[in-house]
Amino acid sequence: MEKMINIENLNKIYKTGSIEVQALKNVNIEINHGEFIAIMGHSGSGKSTLMNIIGCLDRPTTGKYFLDGIEIDKQGSDELSLIRNKKIGFVFQAFNLIPRTNVLKNVELPMIYAKVKSKQRREKALELLEKVGLQDRTTHLPNELSGGQKQRVAIARALANNPPIILADEPTGNLDTNSSEEIMSIFRELNKDGNSIIVVTHEPEVAKYADRIIVFKDGAIINDRRKEGVENYLA
Repeated sequence: MEKMINIENLNKIYKTGSIEVQALKNVNIEINHGEFIAIMGHSGSGKSTLMNIIGCLDRPTTGKYFLDGIEIDKQGSDELSLIRNKKIGFVFQAFNLIPRTNVLKNVELPMIYAKVKSKQRREKALELLEKVGLQDRTTHLPNELSGGQKQRVAIARALANNPPIILADEPTGNLDTNSSEEIMSIFRELNKDGNSIIVVTHEPEVAKYADRIIVFKDGAIINDRRKEGVENYLA
């Protein structure tokens, strides 16, 4: 498999006055195209900090991060925005939909930033909503949807610009068990279609969908297991 993400000796330190907090400690990770990965750990373990760095929303203090061979730390703000728009789709626990905008327009939003023409945006958004089973909800506002439906809209939006990577931060955190299973099944299907999926979670029920689990504690990796070791970890 071709390498998609390469993280070398990465450290992240936050400073508040004279106090320093090391959120990530000497992290080394390689992720190939097409992998389905769960990043686990308790609150404060560093998993969300890593997600922000992988998503080009934050920069490491020291160390290197390569995404498809691009050294991310050497990119300026405009380059990072372009990389995020083309390569990464984000799914968040809080859905982050625009409340007064209907489902179709929410899905179209990343394509507006990418300067896709109106007709193409609409066609693509309708196609994606059908993919997540919401083709009959296009004119609904977010507050007219269930939590599971909102997250499906968020997934459709994340796919709008055909990014190879989907980053999902606690995507089932606000959902009931049935909705959580539906969302993770969608991620599983997207992975089969070729998307690389990286999910941050503290829930073993969510992590079981992944082929590899990376476990963090106090900013460091304490376990990195492929599918054959996942069941043992979750038992």
